[in-house]
Amino acid sequence: MRVIDLEILIAVLVVARIITKYVNLSTDWKSVINEYLDAIIIAGLTALFLISYIVRTFYIPSSSMKPTLLPYDYILVNEFIYRFTEPKRKDIIVFKPPNRKNAPDYIKRVIGLENEILEVKDGKVFINGNPIEEPYIPDDQKPSYQWGPQKIPEGNLFVMGDNRNNSEDSHAWGFLPKKNIVGNAFVIFWPPGRMGLLK
Repeated sequence: MRVIDLEILIAVLVVARIITKYVNLSTDWKSVINEYLDAIIIAGLTALFLISYIVRTFYIPSSSMKPTLLPYDYILVNEFIYRFTEPKRKDIIVFKPPNRKNAPDYIKRVIGLENEILEVKDGKVFINGNPIEEPYIPDDQKPSYQWGPQKIPEGNLFVMGDNRNNSEDSHAWGFLPKKNIVGNAFVIFWPPGRMGLLK
């Protein structure tokens, strides 16, 4: 449901709640109707708050995060968490791609943090000269390219898709400013057979 639809529904329910005062019904019936309307209005306001400020849905349009995320997966994104914590390595984030005006949001995995030296070679990612463990990358999707070594500037991240050779990510367009982050992807909620927490 879109935010505007939810706002209209809540407004209609509030009007219905007001009208029940003037409808000729028994006190018992009015009480029951008002209880249901109050519960639905409160649930709607809670959902509106969550959708507007904390959680939003995101649709996966491509195979760049395969096998972790597949095309047509729907996920929930926590837009609130990075107001209090810093992104961590291996977090899956949604962000506005740099230097791509009007482009849809991207989803990738945080691989390199600010002030680290990152290098991609021999099918592995090295941070400060040490290879990192990436169990979410199948052997046939390990990067076939080389990148770096290069230091990640202050206030930036290096992000990569799990489908390394089919992902438009930091190895293609550079570092991601942290200010571009929309939120942390934390759960697949559709389709039902793929529901689960993201790792």
